[in-house]
Amino acid sequence: MLSYRHAFHAGNFADVFKHVLLMQLIEALCRKDKPFFLFDTHAGAGRYDLLATPARQNEEFRDGVGRLWHESGLGAELSAYREQVRALNPDGELRFYPGSPRIARAGLRPGDRLVLTELHPSDHPLLKAEFAGDRQTAVHAADGYAALKAFLPPPERRGLVFIDPPYERKDEFDRLVEAVRLIHRRWAGGMIAIWYPILDRAPSTRWQRALQALQIPAILCAELGLYPYDGPLGLHGCGMIVINPPWRLDETLARLLPELLQRLRTGAQGQTRLEWLTLAP
Repeated sequence: MLSYRHAFHAGNFADVFKHVLLMQLIEALCRKDKPFFLFDTHAGAGRYDLLATPARQNEEFRDGVGRLWHESGLGAELSAYREQVRALNPDGELRFYPGSPRIARAGLRPGDRLVLTELHPSDHPLLKAEFAGDRQTAVHAADGYAALKAFLPPPERRGLVFIDPPYERKDEFDRLVEAVRLIHRRWAGGMIAIWYPILDRAPSTRWQRALQALQIPAILCAELGLYPYDGPLGLHGCGMIVINPPWRLDETLARLLPELLQRLRTGAQGQTRLEWLTLAP
C-alpha cells in the first residue's frame, strides 16, 4: 500500500482533484439555510509550507497547484479553488498550501460546525495550533474511524464525513467498507466522501464492488488518471467515492474532470471516469 503523509505530497495533482471536489460538496451543503456538520477523519496538519523539507523532497506541487497558479481561462470551479490557495499567500507567491481542514473551514457559514481528528504526533499539534480559538472548529487527537461512533449522528442532521486516510495499512480498503457501513447505519442521510489513490486498478476495483454490495442507494465514483495504470510503481491517479451526493454533482463533475485532465496532464496520456456505482430509481 501507499504511505500517503500529506506533508510530502501537499499541492500535488491528487490534492487539486481532492480539494476542488471537496469544495463542490461544501458549496452544495451551503445551498440550504440549515446549519451542517463536517467531520474530517484524517485531517493532517491543516496547512503546509511548500518550502519545508517534506514538500521539497519531490516538489510534487509543481505539477499540481503550481500548474494552475498563473493559468488564465480557468473554469469557475478551478478559479474558486485557486482563490482558496491564494488566500494563504497574499503576497502572490505560492508557498503555503491549505489542507482539507482549511478548505473546509473556508466554506463554513456562521452556525456550521467542523470536527477534525488526527492521530499523528507531528501533525496533531500543528492542527491544534492552526485552529486555536476557533469556536466553530473542534480538533481531537483521535483515530478517525473510532471517532465515528462518538460524533455520529450529529445534531445538525445534515452534513459530510470526509475520509482521506494515509493508506499505510494493507487492510485500509476493508476498514473503509466497515466505516461506510457504520456511518450509513447511524446516519443514513449523511454524505460521505472518500479519497483514494490508484497505484493499479485491482485494489480499488475490489473495494468498489464491496461498496456496491452494501446496497446503499446512491454511490458516485469520480476518478482522474494521469499515468497508465499498468505502468511502473507510483501514484498513477486517484479517485473519490461520494455517497449520497448532492443534486447535479454528476453534471458538475462531467464538466470539471475533463478540465482537470487537460490542465494537469503531462503528456497525451490520461483518463477520467465518472460512474454511478449504485443509483436507486
